[in-house]
Amino acid sequence: MQENKSIDYVTRVYASPLEIPGADWDALLARQEGPTPFMRHAYLAALHESGSATPATGWLPRFLTLWRGNSLAAACPLYLKEHSYGEYVFDWAWADAYARHGLAYYPKALVAVPFTPVPGTRLLAEDETAREALLKALLAWCQEEQLSSMHLLFGTDADLAVCRRAGLMLRHTVQFHWNNEDPASGAPFASFDGFLASLSQDKRKKIRQERRKVHDAGVRFRWSRGADISASDWDFFYRCYERTYLEHGNAPYLNRDFFLRMANTLPGHWLLFVAERGGRSIATSLIAISADNAGGDGQNDAETVAYGRYWGALERVDCLHFEACYYQPIAWCIAHGVQRFEGGAQGEHKLARALLPVRTSSAHWLAHPAFAEAVERFLTREGQGVAGYLDDLAQHNPFRKKQSA
Repeated sequence: MQENKSIDYVTRVYASPLEIPGADWDALLARQEGPTPFMRHAYLAALHESGSATPATGWLPRFLTLWRGNSLAAACPLYLKEHSYGEYVFDWAWADAYARHGLAYYPKALVAVPFTPVPGTRLLAEDETAREALLKALLAWCQEEQLSSMHLLFGTDADLAVCRRAGLMLRHTVQFHWNNEDPASGAPFASFDGFLASLSQDKRKKIRQERRKVHDAGVRFRWSRGADISASDWDFFYRCYERTYLEHGNAPYLNRDFFLRMANTLPGHWLLFVAERGGRSIATSLIAISADNAGGDGQNDAETVAYGRYWGALERVDCLHFEACYYQPIAWCIAHGVQRFEGGAQGEHKLARALLPVRTSSAHWLAHPAFAEAVERFLTREGQGVAGYLDDLAQHNPFRKKQSA
């Protein structure tokens, strides 16, 4: 552990999340505007303990914290990276430009949740003063370590505001999220049929056709949550998840031990759908839930968020992916009063399924002045392209047009 002192805070840098008291971390997280389950201490610890995000896989933990006496005032999940895999904000071209000029881009500093492109608080802080002090300490540490750059990925408005004030460059990408709100009335959907009725005729027809194909193929779904997810279902899920990666020629980022730890330490944050045909399981999708309902008792989850995370199949069925990853989760969200379903990174095909485009943002600091200027020009052009892309997507809104008075 590295330690520095200032008038207001003691800065400590930890080589493992396990060195930080979990209760202190989670108490600070609970005070933030975007406290996703992926920033829970148990989630970050599981990434480390399972060997999924460790120095051996290119993720060197350097969790930076500010302490006021024995009180944790601010903290962030900081990693040193020797590559850019598992980030979902792509800077390979920046690394290549550095290399072509004989400069080292790696190691770089990354404030993010490994393998998890979900927006949420990254700079945990007791107040704005502590958040500003955390970012200042973070940048000072990067300069002391002579790092090329620092990247904060998928931050909240509070994170981005303090980064903007400190002169960091912002970068924008697009995700697709479904909201449990009828555009016509502003009320939550009462049923999946009510949701379909809110869509334009062609989108409504397409979804019904896709669902009918899966049903006519003899596929039925069941779901379980929290402690009700059996060990055998977790095993089957991992078979499907692993196969999806292997079919694309890659090893999965997360190993079986990671999900075993999720089942043991954060069970209430997970919802599993299993597709069955002819008495056997053929596919799964795993959804994270922001509210922790460890008992899985089906309580109403109003004001909570569902996150589409992983899926896989052992058999090919036309439109099975859409059913497992979108329609089943949306129907569940409607039935349980869940406010929002975040479908994850990329995928224009989600728009036709009523997942609407949302801008997500990251913040970047580069030590080299000339490269920082070049990247800033690039981000200005890229940002204009993202804005135009969002405008274009808005022209393809899947909901019925409001009738003029």
